Amino acid sequence: MKNIKNSINRFLKSLKKNLKKVKEEHLIRDYMKNNVLFLVFVITTVVNSTMLRFFCINSTDNYLAIAPIIADLALVTIIGGLGYLLKPKNRFAYYLTFSIILTAICIINSIYYTYYTSFASVSMLSLTQYVGDVGDAVVEQVIQFRDFLYLLSPILLIVINYRLKKKNIHKKIEVKSDRKRKTIKTVAVGVVFAIIFVLTLTPTDMSRLVKQWNREYIVMKYGIYIYQANDLVASIQPKINSLFGYDQAKKNFKDYFKTVEKHEDNEYTNIFEGKNVITIHGESLQTNLMSLEFNGQEVTPNLNKLADEGMFFSNFYSPVSVGTSSDAELMFNTSLLPTKSGTAFVSYSNRTYYGIPKLLADKGYYTFSMHGNNADFWNRRNMHESLGYDRFYNKVDYNVTEENTIGLGISDKAFFEQSVNKLVKINKKHDKWYGMLMMLSNHTPFAETDKYGEFPVDMKETVTNPDGSTEEVSHPYMEGTKLGNYFKSAHYADSAIGELINRLDEEGLLDNTIIVIYGDHDAKLPRADYNRLYNYDKETDSILDEKDPNYKEYDSYQYELGRKVPLIIWSKDMKGTKLNKEYKNVMSMYDVEPTLGNMLGFENEYALGHDIFDIKDQNIVVFPNGNWLTNDIYYNSQKEEYLSLTEKPVTEEEIKKNNEYASKLLDVSNDIIVFDLLKKDQTDENRVIENQEKGA
Repeated sequence: MKNIKNSINRFLKSLKKNLKKVKEEHLIRDYMKNNVLFLVFVITTVVNSTMLRFFCINSTDNYLAIAPIIADLALVTIIGGLGYLLKPKNRFAYYLTFSIILTAICIINSIYYTYYTSFASVSMLSLTQYVGDVGDAVVEQVIQFRDFLYLLSPILLIVINYRLKKKNIHKKIEVKSDRKRKTIKTVAVGVVFAIIFVLTLTPTDMSRLVKQWNREYIVMKYGIYIYQANDLVASIQPKINSLFGYDQAKKNFKDYFKTVEKHEDNEYTNIFEGKNVITIHGESLQTNLMSLEFNGQEVTPNLNKLADEGMFFSNFYSPVSVGTSSDAELMFNTSLLPTKSGTAFVSYSNRTYYGIPKLLADKGYYTFSMHGNNADFWNRRNMHESLGYDRFYNKVDYNVTEENTIGLGISDKAFFEQSVNKLVKINKKHDKWYGMLMMLSNHTPFAETDKYGEFPVDMKETVTNPDGSTEEVSHPYMEGTKLGNYFKSAHYADSAIGELINRLDEEGLLDNTIIVIYGDHDAKLPRADYNRLYNYDKETDSILDEKDPNYKEYDSYQYELGRKVPLIIWSKDMKGTKLNKEYKNVMSMYDVEPTLGNMLGFENEYALGHDIFDIKDQNIVVFPNGNWLTNDIYYNSQKEEYLSLTEKPVTEEEIKKNNEYASKLLDVSNDIIVFDLLKKDQTDENRVIENQEKGA
C-alpha cells in the first residue's frame, strides 16, 4: 500500500512539474502557432461530422453522445498526423485534399438522409446513372441551405493557408527527423483517442458495425467517417464473399428453411385459380391519402371505392431500402427483402428468382409488364427477364409526346389508355395472362400542378357578415406546399386508375380478371411537412403553437407508422361477398407473393413472407434497418425502444425473439441474392433427382 501511495505522489509531482513547464515556456501557444493548418483541419472536419449527426438524428441520446466525437477525433488526428511526413510547403495540398473528401462525405450524406432517412452507401455509386431522371426532385425538395455549411471547412483552410503564406510560414525548414517525430507523436495521440473510443463500445455496438444494416445507429455510435470507411469495406465484401463465403451462407440457408412450417390450405386457397390478373404498381401512393378530404372532395375517391368493394389490406407496409420502387417490385414478386448493399435490380439482376411471373408462366399464363419509362431505368430490362416476364413493354412501345408527358415520362392517363389497347390484343391471343402496369406520374417532386387537373387543397368556409349576408371565404391551407402538391398529384393518379377501370370494363377485360393495386412506397416527404396539415391555424395562415390545446403532436413513431401503403384486391363481382372486407393484420410487401400464390394456385417454397391468411395476427413486418412491426409493437432498433400499439404487455423475451428473427431474415434474404442460392439449390436438387433415376 505504501509503495502504491509513493507511486501516485511521484506521478502527481511529475504531472505538476510538466504542467508548470508548459505554462512557463508557453508550449501550448507555440504549438498552436506552429500547427495552424493541422488544427484547422482537425477542428473543422470534426465540427462537420458533429453538425451532420445533429441535423439528421433528432434524439437526446445523439445530442449528448461523446463517443462519435472521440471516434472522429481519432481518425482525423491520425490522418492529419501523417501530413507531418510531408515538407511544410506540401502540407496544405494534403490537408485540403482530405478536407474536400471528408466534406463531400458530409454533404452527400446530408442530402441523402433528407430524401431516404438513411445514410449513403458506396454501393449506391452504380445508381448515379439514374440521378439525372429525378434531378428536379433533388433540387426542389432535397437540397437545403444547411448542406452548404459543410463547405466552410475547406474554405476556412484555404483562407488560413493564404494568410500563412503571407507570413512565409511555409518557408520554415524542418529536418526529416523532426517531421518523423511530429508524425509519431500526433499519430500516437490519435491512437489514444481510438483506444478511449473502443473502451466505450459494447458487443452490440460491434455486432451492428459488422452487419451494417442499422446505419443510423452506426453513425450515432461511430461517427460518419468510420461509418463511411466501414461501408466501403461492407460494399466490397459481397464480391469477396461471393467467392469465399458460399459454404456458410448455404448452410444458414438450409438451416433456416428446415424451420419454416409448410403452407396449409385455407378458405382462400385457389379462389382465383385460372383468372387473369392485372397488377397496378401505384407510384408513391400512401394509405393516409384515402382518409383525406378537402372541401368535401376525397383525395382518392376511386381507391376508396375499390377498397370498399374489394379486399382492402389497411395495415400494409413496403419496407423499401435505397432501391425504392425497384425494391418494392423485388419484394412483391419474389418474397425477398432488399439487399444490404446496392440493389438487387442493379447489382444482382443475373440471379435466379422465383417471381410471380415465372411461377404463373409454369401454370400456362402469358406474363408481361408495362411501364412508360426508359427500359434501363433501375435496370428493369434485365431484371424483368429474370423475374419471368415474357414481354416488357416500355417507353419505346408508347406514343410519348410533349403534351402527354408528366414528370419522368408518359402521363398515367395516356399510359393506361394505350396499355388497354395492348391488353385487348393480348386477351385475344392468350387464354390466361398476368400483367404488371407501372404508374409514373405521381413521382416526386410533384411539381407539375398545372397538369394534374383542378383539385383545390385550400380550406373554404361560409361566414356570416355583420349585416346578415353570407359569403364563402377561402384560406390557403395546403396550397403552395410540397405536401399539398402531392395531394394534387395523387388525386390525378387516382383519377387515372378510375378511368382505367372504366375502360377495362368497356372492353370486357374485367369479366374473368382480378385487379391487384399496391402503393410501391410512401411519398418520402419530411415529417415536418405534415405539421401544417394537422395543425393549421386559419386565422393566421400559419401553424398552431405547440402550447395550443388544439395542437396535434405528430411524432416520429406516428410518421413511421403513417408510411404504410394500400394493398387492394378487387374484381367487379366481389362486392357483397365474403371476400369483400377490410383486413387489418399487419402485412408486408414480401408477404404478397405467398398470399396471392395461395389464391391463384402457385407456391414459392423459398418465400420469406407468409400467406397472411395462414399467419393472421402473428405476422411480423421486418424493415431493412432492423426495425420491425407486429399488431402489438413497433420496435425501433436504432433507439432500441418500442411503441406499444395495444394494451397487451410487452416482455423482454418477445423483443429479443423478434430481434433475432429480424436479423436472421435480413441475413438469409441477402445471402439468397448475393450467393445466388436458389440457382445453386435447384442445381443440387436436379443432381439428386438424376442420381435417384440412375439408381432406379
